[in-house]
Amino acid sequence: MLDSLISLFERPLRPRMFLVGDVMLDRYLWGDVERISPEAPIPVLRVTREEHRLGGAGSVASMLAALEAHVVLAAVTGSDSEGQVIRELLSGLGVHARYVPADPDRASTVKTRLLGRSQQRHPHHMMRVDREDVRPILARLADQLLQGLRESLGEIDLVVISDYNKGVCAGDFIPRVVQLARAADVPVIADPVRDADYRRYAGCACITPNRTEAGLAAGMKIAAPQDGAEAARRLLGFGIEGVAVTMDRDGIAWADQQGNEEVFPARPRQVADVTGAGDMVLSTIGYCLAAGADFRLAIEAANVAGGLEVERLGVVPLTRQDILRELAHGAFPAAQKIVTIEQLLPELERRRLAGQRIVMTNGCFDLLHPGHVASLHEARKQGDCLVVGLNSDRSVRQLKGPGRPIIDQQGRGEMLAALSCVDYVVVFDEASVEGLIAQVVPDVLVKAAQYSTEQVVGHKIVQRHGGHVVSVPMKPHYSTTRLIEKSRSVLK
Repeated sequence: MLDSLISLFERPLRPRMFLVGDVMLDRYLWGDVERISPEAPIPVLRVTREEHRLGGAGSVASMLAALEAHVVLAAVTGSDSEGQVIRELLSGLGVHARYVPADPDRASTVKTRLLGRSQQRHPHHMMRVDREDVRPILARLADQLLQGLRESLGEIDLVVISDYNKGVCAGDFIPRVVQLARAADVPVIADPVRDADYRRYAGCACITPNRTEAGLAAGMKIAAPQDGAEAARRLLGFGIEGVAVTMDRDGIAWADQQGNEEVFPARPRQVADVTGAGDMVLSTIGYCLAAGADFRLAIEAANVAGGLEVERLGVVPLTRQDILRELAHGAFPAAQKIVTIEQLLPELERRRLAGQRIVMTNGCFDLLHPGHVASLHEARKQGDCLVVGLNSDRSVRQLKGPGRPIIDQQGRGEMLAALSCVDYVVVFDEASVEGLIAQVVPDVLVKAAQYSTEQVVGHKIVQRHGGHVVSVPMKPHYSTTRLIEKSRSVLK
């Protein structure tokens, strides 16, 4: 199964998707919470960054685009500045938005999230403010979207419905979409809305309700994984061909009209934010099916992608490379942490967008001993991601002479990568680490306590960008020199 998943995401395909649903604008206000308001017992958020992302069907569009699918979107916005921002974001992703009309009598749906960080710790949601118009869209606009589907049916592999109950999918709109698509032998998958009449999804190849939605629709409580399977079986009674119930930590339960049934367990994750996980599951299943995978493979992939998404703060689209790295991590966990600087920088940018603090340290790590391990664990406590800069064999020889290193850079890198506290290992070839620090620009630079801040290479770079240097203790009774001498005497 693992090999099949890796092969699927390595294939140079661009499946063609027609996406219809409720597009939104997600506005993120990031900042620091440093005091309580004198006007009321509430925290004051000092905003340091504002960011716009696509939400709702727009979130699904961005996720499909990140997976390198060809996406045509059918949705409705208001004739307002937020609607213009939505169009600009879609254009930047390469999503075709020719079937996204603007309604002058409608406000674009906007969700504003306030994210605060206290004492430089991980940011948390403080509040969400919504502005929305949930009236059903005008009949003429619904007809425009359906006409867009008619015009596209000969050029698409799959139809995806993202129903957020904001007006686009109201009334008989979804049955009309399904009827048009099935007549052209194009499958339809949908993420249903809570409290919906599931008869509207009859004819869909697959729906992806979450635990709560499926439980309400099936008239039962989903407490255990097998409850999810039972709910999926019940929902097939609405004329749906397949049901994938997403159950967060319990994985995904699947059942179809052919009698297939399975619970796909999820790997335990450190959850930062569940926002966007359902969209990621829908997008991944859609991408995989359109690329020719069967449902079992598609759901396995969706389980991986949904798990990765909850580790991010806010809605963060995953690329094929993100999923491939995770799949490879399952097969070769330590080796995948050893990266080039070209691989590292996009990873750090993604983590920064999720509000994570980047920590960096460096060294030769020849030989790796318990003192190193202790200091690396201390370094990891300073933030959310630890990058270790590792001197190459050539730079070690420059610094310590022709007899070093004792262990080559591949071996040293593998030992470091095997530590749970280390997230990335990047090898640098220069005698000085300053050039690497200038590229990484960590929030925290960590060195052993034997060095003062002024003695730490790269401290000015870090401080200039608002970061700081932290000293961590190195156990004095572990001496690399003594270990080398002892190992050589043993070898003799």
